[in-house]
Amino acid sequence: MERIGILVISYGARGAAMIDAFSRSQNYQTDIYVVDRQRNPFNVKLAIEHTTIPDLNVNLISRFASRRRNKIDLGIVGPEKPIIDGVRDVLEKETGIPIICPTKRYAIEASKVAQRRLLQKAAPDMNPRFTVFSPEKYKNINAVKKDLYNWLDELQNRAVIKPDRPASGKGVGVWGDHFDSRRELLDHFLADFQHGKVIVEEKMEGEESSFQAFCDGKTLCPLPDTRDYKRAFDGDKGPNTGGMGSYKNTGDLLPFMHSHDHAKEVEIIDRIFNHLKKSGSRSELRGIPFYTAFIHTADGPKILENNSRPGDPEIMNILPLLKDDFVDVCYKMAEGNLTKIEVERRSSVVIYKAPPSYAGYANSFQSRIVTEEIGKPVKLPAAKKLGSNLRVYPASMELRDGQTYALSSRAVAVVGLAETIEAARQLSLEGIQAIIGGALWNRNDIASPEHIQKSTEHMRDLRRTAT
Repeated sequence: MERIGILVISYGARGAAMIDAFSRSQNYQTDIYVVDRQRNPFNVKLAIEHTTIPDLNVNLISRFASRRRNKIDLGIVGPEKPIIDGVRDVLEKETGIPIICPTKRYAIEASKVAQRRLLQKAAPDMNPRFTVFSPEKYKNINAVKKDLYNWLDELQNRAVIKPDRPASGKGVGVWGDHFDSRRELLDHFLADFQHGKVIVEEKMEGEESSFQAFCDGKTLCPLPDTRDYKRAFDGDKGPNTGGMGSYKNTGDLLPFMHSHDHAKEVEIIDRIFNHLKKSGSRSELRGIPFYTAFIHTADGPKILENNSRPGDPEIMNILPLLKDDFVDVCYKMAEGNLTKIEVERRSSVVIYKAPPSYAGYANSFQSRIVTEEIGKPVKLPAAKKLGSNLRVYPASMELRDGQTYALSSRAVAVVGLAETIEAARQLSLEGIQAIIGGALWNRNDIASPEHIQKSTEHMRDLRRTAT
């Protein structure tokens, strides 16, 4: 069996899921070198070498890789920050190690303004109406307030506020969800505006899906759609988060989608892909350059935003169900030989547990905290005791003196795999309940039959209005 060295630049459960996929390779003996934000207990256990770089500084990552360049055959990047900072550009230049992620030039999520302007060129019909507000244009708050309120008049207040900078899904504010008055909207707007440009978009009515595709620069291989749960609490209440969970259906489609919906998503992303690569191959796009949030409206799918990395949590729905060896997939991306991806026709459900400080849970109406548990070690169940259809991926957790502690963000993800969504959900909930300590909490309605039925009926009603 061939021995291969793999560098994984990791943060959170997404990185743990990639490391898990590599470690389960049937074709290769994998030596995994991990650069992490903290001592993730899962990654520490599986890595041949593990180092922490809390800010994932590109130059420090390059220094680590350079010293091991003769042992590392390829690398892959999970989190967005190093991709935006140009980690691939630096590592490939200084070490010669092929890196699976887009170059800095194609880190599309670096600017939401640039994204919208790209779509205006490549797929203008996929954009909502939007206006960009730039701080340098205005002398005072009253001037920007006047223009903002004029734009809200056009939108009849149905607006979405987005900071230009990446905010891991947490910077977005939506009329009717996060604010119900112009005063509240203005406060949200100004909180973002003090840091730079802000986009104010038309709010679109529909159901969301997450599209992902592996890419070698010339070929795009779409993955099955998934559904993410951004809001913190049950019933889609509370602030936006990095994602409290997600699900994948048995096939490529979500329950509320028709086959032509997925085909339309693929056609849209192909248009953007072809616009970016112009002609021939564009190896700078390899990896997952299109992790795209779609919203399915009465007029068809529209794009909410695009990212240039694997989804967190959505990639965790896919990796455990890959029929292809993940090492081979990465090799093919690096060599420009990717032609297709095969995924098992099974369902998966991801549920996150988070600490009391996350998303304001401790102060929320849902809070049921045993205060003496806060800050205590967390006991993660042994995977072998949970069975082959469960995965437990620590995220914002740290190993200290042999014990595992939750940090400030989403702490641990559990993935259930089964023949149906509901069976996968029940497995995931079993795994969640087996995690003890730290006063961790989770949403209980991820992929619930009630939530799925509600989204399906909502989509059915929207389609009726379009006919």
